[in-house]
Amino acid sequence: MNEQKLPHGARILVVRLSAIGDVLHSTAVVHKLKRLVPDCHITWLVSPPASILLENNPDIDRLLVWDRRTFDKAAAHLDLHTIRQTLREAKALLHQYEFDIALDIQGLFLSGILARMSRAPRRIGIHERHEGNFLFMTEMAPDISDCHKIRRYMTALAPLGIGPEDFMPGLVLKLPDTYEGFAERFFADKDVTLHDPQQPLLLVNTRTTWPDKNWPPEFFGRALANLPENIQIVFTGAPSDQVYIERAQQEMEGRASLSIAGQTSLLELAAIFRESDLLLTGDTGPLYIAEAVGLPTLSLWGPTHPGIYGPLTKGHHFILSPHECTACCKTKCRHKSNACMNAIKPGTVTKALLGLLYH
Repeated sequence: MNEQKLPHGARILVVRLSAIGDVLHSTAVVHKLKRLVPDCHITWLVSPPASILLENNPDIDRLLVWDRRTFDKAAAHLDLHTIRQTLREAKALLHQYEFDIALDIQGLFLSGILARMSRAPRRIGIHERHEGNFLFMTEMAPDISDCHKIRRYMTALAPLGIGPEDFMPGLVLKLPDTYEGFAERFFADKDVTLHDPQQPLLLVNTRTTWPDKNWPPEFFGRALANLPENIQIVFTGAPSDQVYIERAQQEMEGRASLSIAGQTSLLELAAIFRESDLLLTGDTGPLYIAEAVGLPTLSLWGPTHPGIYGPLTKGHHFILSPHECTACCKTKCRHKSNACMNAIKPGTVTKALLGLLYH
């Protein structure tokens, strides 16, 4: 660590509003800061639904919740009245407190505005692809060649005298004690057995927030259909995922499975993850919830790349599309074909699952 440039008891605001995976990635930054400078006071400004994942975080001294979804909807419809109203609410929230430093580890024009509203005399930004954020910063973190998001977020600490040394991979998600035993209670009447090496529990998350990161539900079904019957298969997801889960189940040729889509909150899902054996998923929030609670994963990658977003801790395995058009990082396929995800064959996934569940 370089010579620290932090006053005693520094009051630090972290601005990272969303999304679930990126917020969990950012917990690694805050954990390092608190570990190396334990007397600093950390406030985090975050938006639902990711906010619930930070409520019990031991590294955060104060959590400020501002719902950016209202702002985003208003911006999409050019509703200037609502835009002004939501920003006034954010300003009123921030002006209740005083900050010495604001760390903007989102890098948006919006997050820059919020950092400026904090009145922190030092506002540190990071180098991301978004335009205009630097206009609200007093200083910028150094750019680095490493493309992984967590290490790029970590650069926000460099102006504080905290360098890349002492980096410890890992995300922070601490569940309240009330979630002890939740998985056992949840599955008590669902014919699902926990912690049985003869009946491993495979969780399957079929959908992501980006259309072109989705593997076809039929492919999920074909990959799962050939797994031995002793492997317990449980589909997770939001209520809107159920139609895709049903498509996957139709391809499983009667092979037993259970869907719990829409039946859990994020923290309840995390509690179930903690007691399971493996998660099959795309690049989406549940992948990082799994990492944070110690659940091994097999994830499927096309338009994004595990070298940029993937877990850095042990126990996580990746299948990267063999298609030439990969890692474009576009939310929608410019060819309108999702060719990269479609190039991942069900048999490849079946083989990988068997290797992980029977290693």
